Amino acid sequence: MLKGISPLISPRLLEVLARMGHGDEIVLADAHFPGESLNNLVIRADGLRIADLLEAILPLFELDAYVANPLAMMDAVEGDQLDPGVESSYMDKVRLTNPAIAPPERIDRFVFYERAKSAFAVVMTGETAKYGNIILVKGVTPG
Repeated sequence: MLKGISPLISPRLLEVLARMGHGDEIVLADAHFPGESLNNLVIRADGLRIADLLEAILPLFELDAYVANPLAMMDAVEGDQLDPGVESSYMDKVRLTNPAIAPPERIDRFVFYERAKSAFAVVMTGETAKYGNIILVKGVTPG
């Protein structure tokens, strides 16, 4: 164990977060997401909820201040509805370290999949909320 680092962050996830560069993206994926089909670097975080992972990751991870929105979530497909509680629970955790951040942009399911293909990594969680996936864009740590 390391002091100051949440036990929710596995050694492999910590390594990936450290290896990512400015502009790289990481997907925190729900349990239904086809992560293995889309990306070669998949980290297992089975049993963990995305809101809890956000709270653990964001004290260590600078969000990109040079893009319009460093957060993206999948939009509902036609005929489905989003549960506003999912985004709200995520933003409660994000705003602990980034109080002025805008809500995530909502993107089409297949656009989200394309971004996941080029993401640095996909973290497969135990999140069961529908449309619970979120992309984080890494920024530059303040000097």
